[in-house]
Amino acid sequence: MTAEHVLAPTPATAYRWRWPALTALLLGEAMNLWDTTIVQVAAPAIHADLGGSVSGIQWFTTAYTLPFAVLLITGGRLGDIAGRRRLFVVGVTGFMLASTACALAPTVGLLIAFRAVQGAAAAVIIPQTIGLIKAMFSGDEMSKALGSIGPVMGLAAVCGPVLGGVLTHADLFGSSWRATFLVNVPVSLVVLALAPKLLENRAPQRPALDLTGTLLAAIGVGLVVYPLVGADIAAMSAWSRGAVVAGPLVMVVFALHQRRVAAAGRSPVVEPSLFAHRGFPAALVTSASFFAVTNGLMTVVVLQLQLGLGTDVLDAGLTLAPWSVGLAVASWVAGAHLVRRHGHRVMSLGLAVLLLGALAAIAVYHEADPTSYPEPLLIALGVAGLGVGLFSPAFFTIALKPLRPQETGSAAGLLNAVQQLGATLGVAVLGSVYLDSAEPGGPSAALHAVQAAFWVAVALVVVSFVTSRSMLAKDAPDKAGAQR
Repeated sequence: MTAEHVLAPTPATAYRWRWPALTALLLGEAMNLWDTTIVQVAAPAIHADLGGSVSGIQWFTTAYTLPFAVLLITGGRLGDIAGRRRLFVVGVTGFMLASTACALAPTVGLLIAFRAVQGAAAAVIIPQTIGLIKAMFSGDEMSKALGSIGPVMGLAAVCGPVLGGVLTHADLFGSSWRATFLVNVPVSLVVLALAPKLLENRAPQRPALDLTGTLLAAIGVGLVVYPLVGADIAAMSAWSRGAVVAGPLVMVVFALHQRRVAAAGRSPVVEPSLFAHRGFPAALVTSASFFAVTNGLMTVVVLQLQLGLGTDVLDAGLTLAPWSVGLAVASWVAGAHLVRRHGHRVMSLGLAVLLLGALAAIAVYHEADPTSYPEPLLIALGVAGLGVGLFSPAFFTIALKPLRPQETGSAAGLLNAVQQLGATLGVAVLGSVYLDSAEPGGPSAALHAVQAAFWVAVALVVVSFVTSRSMLAKDAPDKAGAQR
């Protein structure tokens, strides 16, 4: 993504409408975050109602995060070209209509298709937020506005799982899981009512869309993800193995295409100069592995509770609450205090605490009765949530710190896209590890399956630790001087 260019607002307009406009942006961001966690909690209930293959449980999340990841940077480019307020309104409208369609979906196939539309709409909404905040605020007020994103996202993370459990369990007017999608409609209407307060804003030099690059990225990622969802990883077909191998090859073609586009003076999907920084590729791997852990584990915990133990959706949502509360509290403390004082050490501390929480959860499952609710799991998940909250602010600060100002927008967009891709892979891989072992072996098999999934997550946390250390590599002196 090209660097952010903003058009300065008139002081009177900015002063009058900036806070209601910020409310619209924050609600749009929060709605997209909680939609993922709400559906993760409600997914087993959806499967029980609509039927179909058990892999549909994974697709209810994956169908959302996959187009979100692939189209995120293109969504930012569209805002540069057509105007960020206009694209924000289009995205929220599309998200609201897709949510309504999800709520009315009569079959699994249609629900998955509408979830993909939701993800594409989210990819249009999210990239506009930072540019619009920069257009409406300046100085200390801009810092406060940007700083408000973290607490709001933390609150959304807390509310999502609980809201998913409460809405599905309440079965309002016989809506069951459908209420988890309908809740987006009134929130979207509030956002659209506030949207006219936003300033229109676009890049003065409009970049071109790299549609070929976007298509190559979508094909490459799809070839990797699709065979993994619902797969018996140990007994994958030759076609599935071939697709998983072909995916990275397509991504190599994508990378070569990006270099050609940049050399020709056009706008690539991914700015190649980012990879001149030694730590940035490591940051991408760290982002993918870390968010694979966080999203994959949330899915596995819900599957174990509802499919393995037979608990209801409300218990599943409340079980994730300690994770979400720990995440929100630690994220605020790390962002407001710890990162400035201790820098990259907070990132390592977060991974260590997450690892401790995951190992504690394995110990809880190891000692648990296969037919009883494991209450100590709440403590383990709370510890893991603290680790996630400590890691995230430090990670994004360290990942973006060495970059030139004109590279920051592209890097932030790519990191967010890889975050969503990691979430997609986490749900696919950890969910498949659990389902492969759990079905149809009964409660004992399910208990062993969730331990296996957590051990895979532990391995990914170790990978994240190793690659996060590589993020600290300094650029060569000649490059560093040129960049600064």
